[in-house]
Amino acid sequence: MAIRKIVTIPDVILSTPSQGVSNPLSEDIKSLISDMKETVLSVNGFGIAAPQVGVSSRVVVISFKNTQFGLINPEITWTSSGTSVLEEGCLSIPKIYFPIERPKKVKVKALNELGEEIEIEGKDMLAKILQHEIDHINGVVIADYAKKQKV
Repeated sequence: MAIRKIVTIPDVILSTPSQGVSNPLSEDIKSLISDMKETVLSVNGFGIAAPQVGVSSRVVVISFKNTQFGLINPEITWTSSGTSVLEEGCLSIPKIYFPIERPKKVKVKALNELGEEIEIEGKDMLAKILQHEIDHINGVVIADYAKKQKV
């Protein structure tokens, strides 16, 4: 395991959609997830996406409520109609926070670290974290929301 350098804006990798992972059990992906877990813990983050450590792969790590898990090729399959606004920060945009309106609940389909297909239902804070990290692998950062919402 190693702590990786966190990429910050305006690095182009943060605004470029990531490549799908074709071999989720490869040593490269296992090592990436392990390093991402250590990296996010080192900065007390809630999650991190592969582009934030300079890798254009559809991989995210969630670090919430004393648990960590990697998701490979995650996709949001459902969002609630109810929304809430939360002030969000981002490891790639240090010390800047934006109020972001997002759905309160989501369902996410992904592969877990064993390569098994799973579905996660997140609500409230977990839903926000999942959406934030999946945005990263889609080339979206919170500053993009701020521009749309004219914050």
